[in-house]
Amino acid sequence: MQIIPGFGACLATALIVSTVAIAQDTVPRGVVQAGSLVRFTDEAALDRFARRVTREYYREGGEVALDAPLPPPPPVAMPEIASPAMPNMAPQEYAADAPAAAADYIDGEPAAESITNTQVVGVDEGGIVKNAGDFLVVLRRGRLFTIRTGEDSLAPVDSINAFPPGKKNAGDAWYDEMLVYGSTVIVIGYFYAGEGTEVNRFTLAADGSLSWRDTHYLASADYYSDENYASRMMGDRLVFYTPLPLWWDEWRQNLPTLRRLMPGGRLGDPQRLMGADDIYMGADSFAREIAPEVLHTVTSCDLSTPRLTCTASGVAGAWSRSFYVSQSAAYVWTGQSYDYYSRSDNKMPIPAKLVRLPLDGDTPGAITVSGGPVNQFSFDENAADGVLRMVVRGEGQGDAMWASHFSDGETGLLTVPLAAFASATGEVGEGALRKLPSVAGEQFENRFVGRHLLYSANAYDDDAIRHRLMVAPFDSDTVHEVMLPHAADRLDVLGRDAVAVGGDARGGLGFTAVALGNAPQVESTFRLAGAREGESRSQAFFYRTDPGSDGDSGTMGLPVARQQSAAILFLRREARVLSEAGELAAAGQGAADDNCIASCVDWYGNARPIFLGGRVFALMGYELVEGTLAGGRISERRRVDFSPVR
Repeated sequence: MQIIPGFGACLATALIVSTVAIAQDTVPRGVVQAGSLVRFTDEAALDRFARRVTREYYREGGEVALDAPLPPPPPVAMPEIASPAMPNMAPQEYAADAPAAAADYIDGEPAAESITNTQVVGVDEGGIVKNAGDFLVVLRRGRLFTIRTGEDSLAPVDSINAFPPGKKNAGDAWYDEMLVYGSTVIVIGYFYAGEGTEVNRFTLAADGSLSWRDTHYLASADYYSDENYASRMMGDRLVFYTPLPLWWDEWRQNLPTLRRLMPGGRLGDPQRLMGADDIYMGADSFAREIAPEVLHTVTSCDLSTPRLTCTASGVAGAWSRSFYVSQSAAYVWTGQSYDYYSRSDNKMPIPAKLVRLPLDGDTPGAITVSGGPVNQFSFDENAADGVLRMVVRGEGQGDAMWASHFSDGETGLLTVPLAAFASATGEVGEGALRKLPSVAGEQFENRFVGRHLLYSANAYDDDAIRHRLMVAPFDSDTVHEVMLPHAADRLDVLGRDAVAVGGDARGGLGFTAVALGNAPQVESTFRLAGAREGESRSQAFFYRTDPGSDGDSGTMGLPVARQQSAAILFLRREARVLSEAGELAAAGQGAADDNCIASCVDWYGNARPIFLGGRVFALMGYELVEGTLAGGRISERRRVDFSPVR
């Protein structure tokens, strides 16, 4: 075990990078060690481990037969989702000429222009509005809508439920993430009545009409995060994260399975997506016979073939987690694990793990880190440098649900060579952890911009702390303190620089451009009086760079809210100076009854700025407003209301 120096003794949980090796002569049959991870090569070996970790809990006297296989559990059961009166509606059959949509991709990249503010270039994230050629596709309150924008038009075309026809208990599901792959629209939700991730696919026809294609259910626990997205798409691959509780005496029925919705509403036989050899855990958990309670699963599906085919791999860990995807790998951080089967009061935890799961199917690797990230923005894989950088705090619990709002403790920047994940030891050097100045506050924000890390925390009872933005360049040991005239509730990319957005002491909303040179500094600030952010999700912000400006000039949009109105605010950045371009406002006619039966609360929000070619739009609820940007000012050109007809 290697302890990286630099953190004060006051930090009870020092940040640690380590690896645990099992002596080869003690590795039992059916177990393989890969760096600081182990995996089981067959079910018999996994049975033996499950028997060992549960023996204290179940022993009533005497020894148990450790090599005896555990009895197989009953088959996984999920409730039927169709009413008896449902028509015999079958999914679209997989004919030889079924639309595969691969032709809509060029060298693995979508041919359609991306309108989503993503963390990683080339890694699309599930959202509520996507561009699909001549159409915008909107996911709202359990329905899909198409709006024609091609040939300078703006007209609603079609709408359809975001779930299978005839589903009787759609109100027990949330549909919040959508991706578009050529002519295929993919809606991902969580079905609480069936305790599984629901994947619905629809066909987008050339005229903009939508038709349901098929539905699949992936056994999982609730994956929602207040800040993160569960789904990503890179070229032909759909990747998403799901957790599964691990009851080791019934581990077989805890593995992820995929079931297709069949005619009449019944579910097809479960297809297991992983075997014993796809389950990884820390070597320290295995050596101490401590069974982590959750299987953090990354599922990868091939979108280039008509039939949905998926595979999965997972790492066993604690409930706390964060999920990040680069162009080459998915990363899962999972917090400390305890032996919940043990009846002892003296339970020493297993430290947190950072696991790298290569997207090309190569062997996963891991390091052990005590302390944790705040959210997905705490990660940055840099292929040119050959490293993963990760922000860690002494008391980080990841971003499951609202956990990202409750991190605390000292802060560090961990730089891990990608080779360390694949090495036999998983060790990193003593200089891997860089101590950073601490910040105190209620809301910790962090963001990697270029070769800089920005972080801040808002303490609303102390202006001196409230306005501190820390900037740590990768290529220097100096950490710069930039004083902002407002809080930093949002940090984002502004060309080569950064922008901080947050409330001020006078009840307004401030925008500050921060130049990221050798000496980071405030460059320009704009204040909007009597307003606040209307949407905190990362995709609610968008900055479009002017052609040829290298990011120094461009237009940004963000939803804002006032006491009785909502709008998308647009700012111009000209020669690195911020100024107001104007707003596209909602009609403010009040909420109409849309006969909503699913996802009737906008968990991911309902407002987005949209830059499409040379056009500018504002999505607000069921309104899509197009603006004209001329002379640095935006004005309304036209609008459509695509509210569903009862």
